[in-house]
Amino acid sequence: MMGREHLINLYHLRDHAVSVVCAADPHPPSLDSALDLAHSFNWPLQVFSGHKEMLDSGLCDVVIVSSPNMTHYQILMDIIAHPKPHHVLVEKPLCTTVPHCQQVVDAAKERPDIMVQVGLEYRYMPPVAKLIEIVKGGEVGPIRMVAIREHRFPFLVKVNNWNRFNANSGGTLVEKCCHFFDLMRLIVGANPVRVMASGAMDVNHKNEVYDGKVPDIIDNAYVIVEFDNGSRGMLDLCMFAEGSKNEQEISVVGDVGKGEAFVPEGIVRFGTREAGRNGVQTIQTIDERIKNKGTQAPEVDLIDGLISVAIGVAAQVSIEQGRFVTMEEVLKGSEVAE
Repeated sequence: MMGREHLINLYHLRDHAVSVVCAADPHPPSLDSALDLAHSFNWPLQVFSGHKEMLDSGLCDVVIVSSPNMTHYQILMDIIAHPKPHHVLVEKPLCTTVPHCQQVVDAAKERPDIMVQVGLEYRYMPPVAKLIEIVKGGEVGPIRMVAIREHRFPFLVKVNNWNRFNANSGGTLVEKCCHFFDLMRLIVGANPVRVMASGAMDVNHKNEVYDGKVPDIIDNAYVIVEFDNGSRGMLDLCMFAEGSKNEQEISVVGDVGKGEAFVPEGIVRFGTREAGRNGVQTIQTIDERIKNKGTQAPEVDLIDGLISVAIGVAAQVSIEQGRFVTMEEVLKGSEVAE
């Protein structure tokens, strides 16, 4: 599904000399779907049953990794180690564990001829991007609180139901919520110090059984993140809340004012303490442009990917053990901790 979404996005870049030339997937129905879509774009796609064969073909310059989470680590290590340099966009999460993320970071340092960007794309949603612009412009003052609510539908069905189990996905707070932890860190401009979370599997997937195993992914949680500049973030996650007008609501409060973004409504609201309720402005954000900045470095780099995963891991541990978890213990041995 995500691979096809990337195909559609890349089709919109066809005027920038971009074309998709090959795809790799060990799941034949997925390859058939990719072929059907590519043919509708008049792209003669060559397919491979594995990523190593695709890399060895020499056909491509850039690789998008949109495979199941638990496969990211080995695929990335193989891409980075390949004699031919391939730039990479890897879907979130970077990997499912902090040690694997760090190993990818270390390997990429030895390959200055390639760029690796992590697909934490919530930064670029028009209402979220506008809110970030307001915040970075200083209009709300120093940031004190970031609250993110995601109330949505349950996890979709994926190939072989891989996303029903923590061992494959890294856990809900890694798989889904690394997006929001990345946003928190970006907005407050600081690094996380400790995490406290409460969550459970209360409604979804409880009656499902796969190969004799019942899913173990949580479907709701509250997560509090404390940052090293004194600001705080909170995530309110519910994955059985289809009756919501907006899937994401993001609130940022500073000394001077407050900004909010609503997705998919595409609305941003902004107001100051001085102007009060009557001074709140509402902005409708629609941006259909393809942004082609031609930068020489990834905007969302491997450290961003690592820390977004680490916060999710800390939150998962906090739920399991019922305590605050410091980022120091989760990041132990990584360069971020050092």
